[in-house]
Amino acid sequence: MTLGLINANPIVHAKKERVVRADHQEYDDDAVDPLEIYDILLSIHTHLNSLVTESISVDDKLGLILITFTPTIQHCSMATVIGLCLRVKLMRYFPPLFKLDIKVSPGSHANEESVNKQLNDKERVASALENPNLRQLVDECIYSNEL
Repeated sequence: MTLGLINANPIVHAKKERVVRADHQEYDDDAVDPLEIYDILLSIHTHLNSLVTESISVDDKLGLILITFTPTIQHCSMATVIGLCLRVKLMRYFPPLFKLDIKVSPGSHANEESVNKQLNDKERVASALENPNLRQLVDECIYSNEL
């Protein structure tokens, strides 16, 4: 058994002020706008030239953000990586109370069902992000255009 603090120098962040709406859900800001999401993902667009965002829809009451994207070719081997980049970028931006649903557009990929299943399974996403090589690829994709 250890005595003392496990992390002797923790990073302490200031608490954000939350706004309580009429439906009693707490959000950091006002309603989420699909254009705001598009702007967030724009850096990924420029880095991954193959990405075409087909639709972005937001349901504030359900806390759901739905992103549909189209890879440029039917057999794009990077479709799951692209979707993972989108998911990680939005997970880092929005509070965890939002559910992210990221899919390839219907008929746009040969393995559409498999790709959608991988992108929306929490355990598969967590497992993918534990892989250091894949994690580095995602981080480079997300942060390369922000520097």
